[in-house]
Amino acid sequence: MEKPARTSLFAVVAVLVLAAAALLFVLGGRGAPGDASAEAGFARDMATHHAQAVDMSFTIRDKSKSPEIRSLAFDIINTQANQRGMFIGWLQQWGLTQSTDLRPMAWMSGHGHGGAARPGERMPGMASDEELAKLRELQGTEAEVLFLQLMIRHHEGGVEMAEGVLRLSGREEVTGMARKIVSGQKGEIKLMTDMLGHRDARPLPSILQ
Repeated sequence: MEKPARTSLFAVVAVLVLAAAALLFVLGGRGAPGDASAEAGFARDMATHHAQAVDMSFTIRDKSKSPEIRSLAFDIINTQANQRGMFIGWLQQWGLTQSTDLRPMAWMSGHGHGGAARPGERMPGMASDEELAKLRELQGTEAEVLFLQLMIRHHEGGVEMAEGVLRLSGREEVTGMARKIVSGQKGEIKLMTDMLGHRDARPLPSILQ
């Protein structure tokens, strides 16, 4: 009788050990990302990226009289401001700071990107200070054309970053948001390309591979 009892006890212990290992695996996979993780880098960089898109959209909304341009700007402001709030919320939830000593795009190094941005180098699709100043100076159709050109390139950069984190992350909240960004910004790229065509203009050279 002792041997069957001991065998049964060993079986129970084995089941408990396996259950504990499975629980640790699940909890470990759902733990907070580290400071240098792809998820943290994506959240930080995309928050900065979105902030510029919101700024450009406010600029054109305040000077354009075109209902379609103003509607587009309003949509970008609302969508990207809300998403930016979510990125910052993730960082707070993960116990991470919004700023870091890591260079922008370091999280994509070796994964479909040329590496971390060098000092003074912009993230994919970001407008330069000179381009932003020119957007503020121009008026009428010229301002609308430049806004559409800059925003198409900006969206292409956002798509590149979102597709990058999809290759690197398995966290549902991150990959779910990344897929929304890819789908939404590709749709707006097509819309803005059509708007440029109506103004006898073309997009800037694409930065997408």
